[in-house]
Amino acid sequence: MSGRQITIKDVAQAAGVSFKTVSRVLNDEPNVRESLRERVRAVAAELGYVPNVAARDLAGGRSFLIGLMFDNPSESYISKIQTGAITRCRNSGYYLIVEPLEPTDDPKQTLDPILSRLRVDGLILTPPICDNQAVLEAIERAGVRYVRIAPDRDLSRAPCVTMDDVGAAYDMTRRLLALGHRHIAFITGMPGHGATPRRLEGFQRAMAEAGLEVPAGFIETGAFSFESGMVAAERLLAADPRPTAIFASNDDMALGVMWAALRSGLSVPGDVSVAGFDDSEPARMAWPQLTTIRQPIAEMSAAAVDLLIEANAKGRGSRPVASRQLDYALIERGSTGTPAEPLGQVEPRTINA
Repeated sequence: MSGRQITIKDVAQAAGVSFKTVSRVLNDEPNVRESLRERVRAVAAELGYVPNVAARDLAGGRSFLIGLMFDNPSESYISKIQTGAITRCRNSGYYLIVEPLEPTDDPKQTLDPILSRLRVDGLILTPPICDNQAVLEAIERAGVRYVRIAPDRDLSRAPCVTMDDVGAAYDMTRRLLALGHRHIAFITGMPGHGATPRRLEGFQRAMAEAGLEVPAGFIETGAFSFESGMVAAERLLAADPRPTAIFASNDDMALGVMWAALRSGLSVPGDVSVAGFDDSEPARMAWPQLTTIRQPIAEMSAAAVDLLIEANAKGRGSRPVASRQLDYALIERGSTGTPAEPLGQVEPRTINA
């Protein structure tokens, strides 16, 4: 079939099914056997079939475009979010459009032109804008479906994809306690970000259960950036007594902590253990490699795409799709160890990697 564009009829003939069946599979419509769905997709991929989005839009009233809106200072987080969403969109016959939204942007002035111009079939909102009431109201005025990733409030307002931030931070703190640490400091994320209070809650809960009081100076405010982690760590490492372990609310800040320790002439984990949250690529490239919580970031954005496609297939007025919560894992690497004088034991739940 070289020399001409592969059509949906070519796919139907090669798969031994009707034109309408191929259309239903490629449009991700319900009531198609999974084995048949997989066969049609495999044939389409083998033939190199590329859907004509414009034609599909005219035929079905859909644009097959999904928008991703973000406002997050962590480049590694946003990179994973985009990777997960792009991959799932590509495999499902959709296209992803990425739009940054700055904290100072007026949602009405910024969002209304985007939504009217692009006519997306749905939006994925990442934290912290997923909790921005003005943003949500602008999207709802436009009548566009949306899925929120890790929102902090109004969880029933729209479908969302979450993970247990409280439980993850609790488990990491328990692991540090199990290693013998009692002087543990914590660096929070940016104020207004939903994960910030949840991760702090997990840390404080584990410390309280261990009967340990956290000095006020052992909780520092960060901004999910390398620089903020470094600045917070400089203050913590200058304390007397200084903490034997520092748990930062994301990997970027944890790497800033490791840099601050190096500048202070301290070894990691010999003088101070460091733990993070996310399991970003830099966490595995650092030396020592970073102990962290593996957050399923790419999987969360992929699940958000699935929810939007499922909602589109059901149509307006149908029962809302169910939200999803994905699992996390504690990944122990070389940045944590026992303090000089370990005390007692607290049993951890951990995965070595």
